[in-house]
Amino acid sequence: MGCTVAAERAYRGFVVRRPADRPEAAVLVLHGGAEHGMRPPTLLNAPSWRMRPFTRALDRAAGTRALLVAEVRYRHRGWNGERADAAKDAEAAVAELAELTGGVPTVLLGHSMGGRAALRAAGAGGVAGVVALAPWCPPGEPVAHLAGRRLVFVHAAADRITSPRESLALAGRARAAGAQVCRYELARGDHAMVREASVWHSLTADSVGALLGFAPLPAETAAAFGLPATATEGLSLPVRGTALRASWT
Repeated sequence: MGCTVAAERAYRGFVVRRPADRPEAAVLVLHGGAEHGMRPPTLLNAPSWRMRPFTRALDRAAGTRALLVAEVRYRHRGWNGERADAAKDAEAAVAELAELTGGVPTVLLGHSMGGRAALRAAGAGGVAGVVALAPWCPPGEPVAHLAGRRLVFVHAAADRITSPRESLALAGRARAAGAQVCRYELARGDHAMVREASVWHSLTADSVGALLGFAPLPAETAAAFGLPATATEGLSLPVRGTALRASWT
């Protein structure tokens, strides 16, 4: 009993990947996981390492800006059905991060299961938006809490792990619920974000910077955000360009 209590007290919901003494904004990275699994992720956790290039891309783009980047720590590898463990950990990490940073604007950057968790946690105060990469979006996911949020989805059209069709459906429902939504599709990408890696990194860095107000919204994103709730345009945008911006100005 005592060991369990001590472990709970020692647990921290995230690890800081890019520190900032007086952050003006923050990004919480949520890596993928599994549908089921009660064991904690290992230190050599492939889904976590898959997100490291994105942290480096954000670091290069941020330059001298006081951007804090943290990565969520899950207690379990899996979502685990109605337990929704990853969503609970995401919500707790968002609250903990807000305490650390003083509530600066924060973008949630999630991949696969982490994309689902990010969308679940997006209703928290201080969340400026979500960038969901190949998100797991099964039917029936809640969307009412996304009203007023800015959401950028990126999915490979040939993804065989998470369904592009289901992320498209959720994007449309989120827009209908009052969210500002833009969704990009990569014709040649894959779920692991290895193919067309530079495109994934560039689009992510540009989207995060724009959602935080560090850079203008890309024209296509701005146009999609401005569409009415009933519109279907802007939800299957082809990706153009691969060059990562040197910095946010």
